[in-house]
Amino acid sequence: MAGVQLYNVQGKVVGSVDVPTTLEGPANEAVLWQSTRMYLANQREGNADTKRRGEVEGGGKKPWKQKHTGRARAGTTRSPLWRKGGITFGPHPREYRYALPQKLRKVALLNSIKAKFGRQEVAIMENFDGLQSKTKELAGLLKKIDASSGALVVVEKPSPELVRSARNIRKVTIREVADLNSYEVLATPKLVLTSGALKVLEELSK
Repeated sequence: MAGVQLYNVQGKVVGSVDVPTTLEGPANEAVLWQSTRMYLANQREGNADTKRRGEVEGGGKKPWKQKHTGRARAGTTRSPLWRKGGITFGPHPREYRYALPQKLRKVALLNSIKAKFGRQEVAIMENFDGLQSKTKELAGLLKKIDASSGALVVVEKPSPELVRSARNIRKVTIREVADLNSYEVLATPKLVLTSGALKVLEELSK
């Protein structure tokens, strides 16, 4: 794969960076599917709840006597067969969270980076040193590197200036390499890596 253009904080091309061989090649879609499914499941609150017949208010009195009415037997008006009765097999609060093995999550992350490189949706920055705490300045920089439609900016450690300048820009997220996950990488239109963050990912992929 050809080198990826390297930008400075002014948005100018100052060179190119070779993609690490461990981050080249086709991505494992099966692993990416598993990690995406886990991430979305872990976002679910699982707080849907319905009342069973024993939880519905009222219904303590037998509606009519057992025999000689010509009607079916009934013991309570809160049976699931009745209007305003309990719900049969309705949802109740539950936990949807589950976890994949740590090694598999690491493989999924590296494969998501591979996928972004394969689609040419990665921009490499030298660093963000010298960036002022101004939204306009960061927005202009992202426009120059073709990341104005949405970006996941990955750094070794985010500076306060970078965080402040990005917090009012829609669809722009700042992430430390240690907090990165495959779902966010795949979901963003453009992945912006600093050269330092790329080195960390390269070491992780060995």
